[in-house]
Amino acid sequence: MQVIGLCRFSYPAEGGFQVEHDDTAARAAYLYAPERLDERFRHFETICLPGLAAQTDPDFTFVILVGEDLPAVARARLDALLSGLPQARVVARAPGPHRKVCQEVLNAARDDIRAPCLQFRHDDDDAVAVDFVETLRRTARDAAPIVDAHRLVGLDWGRGFVARPDACGLAAEEVVHPYWGVAQAVAVRGGVRQSIMNFGHQKLNRFMPTLTFCDRPMYVRGHNDHNDSRQAKHVAPVALPRLDAAGEALFAERFAIDADRVRAVFAGT
Repeated sequence: MQVIGLCRFSYPAEGGFQVEHDDTAARAAYLYAPERLDERFRHFETICLPGLAAQTDPDFTFVILVGEDLPAVARARLDALLSGLPQARVVARAPGPHRKVCQEVLNAARDDIRAPCLQFRHDDDDAVAVDFVETLRRTARDAAPIVDAHRLVGLDWGRGFVARPDACGLAAEEVVHPYWGVAQAVAVRGGVRQSIMNFGHQKLNRFMPTLTFCDRPMYVRGHNDHNDSRQAKHVAPVALPRLDAAGEALFAERFAIDADRVRAVFAGT
């Protein structure tokens, strides 16, 4: 079964953000601000990409949705970072309705719209475990009676870490938070054009049967000042403990995140 991941890299959509803007031009200006983009790239390089590049099952497609007006210097930096990930495809689109555009991009990435597929959403500052694709595909096979009986079935892994990278390495703690939108997938029946992006990640179980698993850490949820979910005034800062050597070794083994590389990339920030 085809596995497709979708990452929106600073795509100036209509809707889809908790931070409001007057129009897509104002949103693009916010998203493309040099300081913000630089932070997104640092997280993308050190947190997001390593685990994808190290997947034990490399048979997946990873689509990165960007705006057509993404600054040329940023697009070149993005292409350079993706050179080591053959599964990656960059798709540039003009601003449009968030859910509609994401649905179109996911359906265009399907090898055969008549065949079933597995879709996962992925933010540019998050990570999945190195066996995520393998586990996802195996779980869909194990749950075949349920998957075959429904148009859409949610598959969600709720145990992971929230982490903040910086020049000193990684501060992180383990959490159990189902339906958080990372390490979350939907099994889509062949011929169905709805996608994982047609549904809010925290409301997935309102619209389809879901299976949740919390047996082992499957994700890292990035924590930084530019998280869209952290821009509201009522959101309090989160104090995270510094990882020790054993914690850094776990992150390297489970997510291919190299704490030394994090320190080097974030040096001086």
